[in-house]
Amino acid sequence: QVQLVESGGGLVQAGGSLRLSCAASGRTFSSYVMGWFRQAPGKELEFVAASSWSGGVTYYQDSVKGRFTISIDNAKNTVYLQMNSLKPEDTAVYYCAAGRVELTVGRYSDYDAYVYWGQGTQVTVSS
Repeated sequence: QVQLVESGGGLVQAGGSLRLSCAASGRTFSSYVMGWFRQAPGKELEFVAASSWSGGVTYYQDSVKGRFTISIDNAKNTVYLQMNSLKPEDTAVYYCAAGRVELTVGRYSDYDAYVYWGQGTQVTVSS
């Protein structure tokens, strides 16, 4: 059974940092793209970042480029999202997701290209 379990969310002041973790289990993910999405209250699910399992290819939403970094520890089967210079508009529930490489080609920012999802972790940035 595939599981993606996020952790690391919390309350932080604007300008602060958080590191989210996503522990992946239940299968081999070498042929998967790992992504982070977020959903703010009253808003649609939004792409944040994605990475090939090797970490060699990464993608970011424009609003987080230079502030957020996605990385993968293959030995620990864990995906990270390092978030720096946080802003109140980054407040959302953050979800980890996994999608097969062949289904995410050219669609890494589309939520329906991902088949496995975590339960989400809340990030709140106060002004």
